[in-house]
Amino acid sequence: MRILVTGGAGFIGSAVCRRLVSAGVEVLNLDKLTYAATLTSLAEIEGRSNYRFLRADICDADAVQTAISGFRPDAIMHLAAESHVDRSISGARDFIQTNLVGTFTMLDAARRYWDGLAGAARERFRFLHVSTDEVYGSLGKEGLFTEETPYDPRSPYSASKAGSDHLASAWFHTFGLPVVVSNCSNNYGPYHFPEKLIPLMIINALERKPLPVYGDGLNVRDWLYVDDHAAALDLIVRAGLPGQTYNVGGRNERTNLYVVQTICDLLDEFRPDGAPRRQLIGYVADRPGHDRRYAIDASKLETDLGWRAMETFETGLRKTVRWYIDHPNWWGPLRKGYAGERLGLPQ
Repeated sequence: MRILVTGGAGFIGSAVCRRLVSAGVEVLNLDKLTYAATLTSLAEIEGRSNYRFLRADICDADAVQTAISGFRPDAIMHLAAESHVDRSISGARDFIQTNLVGTFTMLDAARRYWDGLAGAARERFRFLHVSTDEVYGSLGKEGLFTEETPYDPRSPYSASKAGSDHLASAWFHTFGLPVVVSNCSNNYGPYHFPEKLIPLMIINALERKPLPVYGDGLNVRDWLYVDDHAAALDLIVRAGLPGQTYNVGGRNERTNLYVVQTICDLLDEFRPDGAPRRQLIGYVADRPGHDRRYAIDASKLETDLGWRAMETFETGLRKTVRWYIDHPNWWGPLRKGYAGERLGLPQ
């Protein structure tokens, strides 16, 4: 099988590439290498005969079309996106360009390629558009997001992803392109860029720097270990039905405060260093438009395709904290470019 992966040098994309290449899939990783992408996340598959990398922008129609026609994939897994909510608040333009224009460019190029296929190659082709649960908005204390939940995005990031989901759906209904959409809950795990909550708190706590928690810290997220997500995407691109959406969630709802406290406790266990690290926790002004709660119902994916998350939050976070302790050579260079400063303040 030949799969073109966009954004394969990012957090989730690199996990997908590592999984596919290790399984013998021929992979072309197309990535612009923005600030949050690094080829060091792909060191274990670099040089493998079934892996190649192309530095290109998904908004560059000529580059995308050339890559697709030259590689002739059986599927495209579209993960490339601007993804940090805080950055979207202070600089929405990049999110509109990458997430909307870039997705349009990918869909348009894929349709032209698919139109030229025939027989079994045309039947098996899939375009998997990878998205987020944030398109659904905010939940109250009860309930779960399902594939039928109406869209209600609240941030520039989630609005741009909602728009890209609608584009993907439109290319299926209007042009017949065999598109499948996935919406996932919050990912965590190794190789996560240090601006996101879990890696930021781990690294700050290792360096005994302040641990800033937004608002009252009681915002709830459903946490999904990145390798479980990569396994889900691998399954969806092979067995998912065109025109369908599949929600991917870990069934691991935790408040942000609980997450940070647990990170502190794990670091105190693994790397004792004086006073308990919970003393580093402090509260800061909340993020504008901060959604209160997300929670995914992954029943459709579990029932129809047979996927199951392998990690609980406790086992996955334990692995993640240990990985960051053991890999300062990975996050150290990235930390020089982003030192953990507050992002997302309206300009």
